Amino acid sequence: MAAEGEEEKGRRVMVAIDESDCSRYALEWALDHLAEPLASSLPLLLFTVQPINTLGYIPAAAGYGSAHAFAAVPPAPGLIKSLQEHQRKAALAILESAEELCAKKGVVTAKVTEAGDPKEAICEAVEKFKINLLIMGSHGRGALQSCSCRHLVC
Repeated sequence: MAAEGEEEKGRRVMVAIDESDCSRYALEWALDHLAEPLASSLPLLLFTVQPINTLGYIPAAAGYGSAHAFAAVPPAPGLIKSLQEHQRKAALAILESAEELCAKKGVVTAKVTEAGDPKEAICEAVEKFKINLLIMGSHGRGALQSCSCRHLVC
């Protein structure tokens, strides 16, 4: 049987972050309230998701001064690639900013970004990385209400 300190050291904590103020507050809360245990445990996993935009429609002006119409025009491959690159850079910037905040508190991090539906990607990451504690902000609109991460106590 592992000693109490060894058991604590093996706990995995993940903070799911995005560009929102709520997300930043959740990370700051975790660092303010859990900095000491986090500094002496496994690296804090910083996780963000790049949503996949289907680009199934693009706005097309119906004419000068008129309302916009939405046309089912397939986007150019260059547009899709450009959007994906922009999302990747934005995700990396979010992770870098969070990592800097953690470093100021002496917390070692590991960074992961995935592409997909945030709700599904977060739940998959919890299982994949065997997360014991998930921390994330909420803007109150309930997007993760139906999330059912197994092995996670809420």
